[in-house]
Amino acid sequence: MAARPVASGTISFGLVSIPVNLYTAASSQSISFHLLHAKCGNRIRQQRFCPVCNEVVERDGLVRGYEFAKDQYVRFKDEELEALEGEASQAIEISEFVPLSTVDPIYFEKGYYLGPDKGGEKPYRLLAEAMNKAGKVALAKFVMRGKENLVLIRPAMAGLMLHTMYFADEVRNFDEISKGESAKINEAETNLAIRLIDELSNEEFRPEQFEDEYRQRVLELVEQKAQGKQITVAAPQAPRAQVIDLMSALKESLGKKTVKEKKPAVRAKAADADKPQRKARSTKR
Repeated sequence: MAARPVASGTISFGLVSIPVNLYTAASSQSISFHLLHAKCGNRIRQQRFCPVCNEVVERDGLVRGYEFAKDQYVRFKDEELEALEGEASQAIEISEFVPLSTVDPIYFEKGYYLGPDKGGEKPYRLLAEAMNKAGKVALAKFVMRGKENLVLIRPAMAGLMLHTMYFADEVRNFDEISKGESAKINEAETNLAIRLIDELSNEEFRPEQFEDEYRQRVLELVEQKAQGKQITVAAPQAPRAQVIDLMSALKESLGKKTVKEKKPAVRAKAADADKPQRKARSTKR
């Protein structure tokens, strides 16, 4: 089944225009639960209740309000808010190009695949290849669902991706948080930590190695419960001991690289991916 676009737009830089479609690049697979009435097992229905009037309020009796002071609100009609939304436009006008290394990932919000719309194949390929060779990404503004977004367009997997981004005033200042500045680190500790990092390092990120083990455990338990099996609750894991001697902990960690047990298919895939590296290492020796 072909992917369906969630939006469309036109990338423009200089006099070049590229019609594109946006496709969702990732979706969360987190486990979610419904709330049930413990007495009868039926799903509950949430209601909006006004404690002042002591009554349930239906949707047509609601208005939006913004709290400007404690328990003080200004009201808005839907048409007033709609008038403030960004002008409906499909334009994704590139304002500048920058190196990707200068953009901190903390600004990334959500990712979309970009695909060329009809007639945009050649300029799409041109932009993707030119950005890839230049080592640059593009910054632009784009209105989606009435909200103006700062977006970043980057070459990826032989195509283009678009990331919606947080604005600068939406990112909390890290200086508000302690970074352990009072702790004193000596050179020997730093060298041991670097050795441990090297021992735990791989040449590239392989996402297939990692699985949501919590989700897997929940789904297995769901299946067991659905089949009416007797469930035995496992004892909680013992907490890790507090690190008292950092040097001793670093030395003990060296040579004890932990390899998590994986499913056969994943383990085989990881092993296959690692063969060229092992061959390269043995050649060097």
